[in-house]
Amino acid sequence: MGTPSPSRTPIRTGIANLPLHYGNAPRWLFERMVKLARGVCIAIVEEFGPEEMLRRMADPHWFQAFGCLIGFDWHSSGVTTTLCAALKEGIKGTERELGLFIAGGKGRTSRQTPSQIEGFGPFISVDPSGLVYASRMAAKVDSVALQDGYQLYHHVFLFTAKGEWAVVQQGMNEATRYARRYHWLGEAVKDFVCEPHAAICCDQQGHVLNLTASESDAARTTIAQIAAEDKPENILADLKRIKTLSLPSHHHLSAEDIHPDRLQKIFHLAHERKPQGFEELIGLERVGPKTIRALSLVSELVHGVPSSFRDPVRYSFAHGGKDGIPYPVDRETYDQSIEFLARALRRAKIGQRETVEALKRLSVVQ
Repeated sequence: MGTPSPSRTPIRTGIANLPLHYGNAPRWLFERMVKLARGVCIAIVEEFGPEEMLRRMADPHWFQAFGCLIGFDWHSSGVTTTLCAALKEGIKGTERELGLFIAGGKGRTSRQTPSQIEGFGPFISVDPSGLVYASRMAAKVDSVALQDGYQLYHHVFLFTAKGEWAVVQQGMNEATRYARRYHWLGEAVKDFVCEPHAAICCDQQGHVLNLTASESDAARTTIAQIAAEDKPENILADLKRIKTLSLPSHHHLSAEDIHPDRLQKIFHLAHERKPQGFEELIGLERVGPKTIRALSLVSELVHGVPSSFRDPVRYSFAHGGKDGIPYPVDRETYDQSIEFLARALRRAKIGQRETVEALKRLSVVQ
């Protein structure tokens, strides 16, 4: 975390559940979070460039540390929404000068992401339509291609004037009331539908349909071919036959959950559009989780091509413990991170009181 590219820092993981916390940060605290987040962001951009800010936001450990630094509870799901909101508000009005832009947010604000990206169009050197597509596909992939039981409610899209981008989005599992955070880094995305994530953070794992897994490559191809080439009547007939079967235990739906007639219009739409591959298929309007679940069943039970059910979570949130549990503290990396953030705070243009309080928080964790 203390080096210019945190992705090259040795990875350490631990465990910490992030429960849902209701309510908002008090106004007096959020106003200070805004100033502190702005100061740290400006310091990073001035020293390393706006691209580095994207890399750090895509690093789950750095992101979590940043949230703690500005004063949010380390163990709350709210750190994601509050940190992103504070950073967006903090750089408001300075985006053109920084070469860094932020769109989206929580709930309704997330749906404004495309228009907000386009609004920054005059200040960037690339066609904003490509950025709008990246934002849309990141959200579609994490709700349709990756079905893990977490409903997306927060989507923030960060990008530079040159078109580099990153995504931080979060979903909530209504049954467990725990959160799952998805990090994307555009420079590392080679394929939107095959292992595209920089990180996925969560401690609650369950039944997952993972069509972003590398081992789902054959299933992605088969599903796209079924949608484009098979007559909708044939797909519906296959689904009706599947309703009479005992489904494999790894599927998180039962025969009673299959409603072929409700999907008929969507199958006709897909057949008419003839999508050239899985990415184009899930990009179609109205193609959602139920459509893809149904096609994955046809792929596995009719064509013999199964999908992956591997949960792609890679990170949880705790640091090492003083007693070596769950592992010894990596003191060198820890100290580098503290020194980097302290240096950024000293250089940042924020109030003296906020700087002192933040430096106190850093000194306490040592």
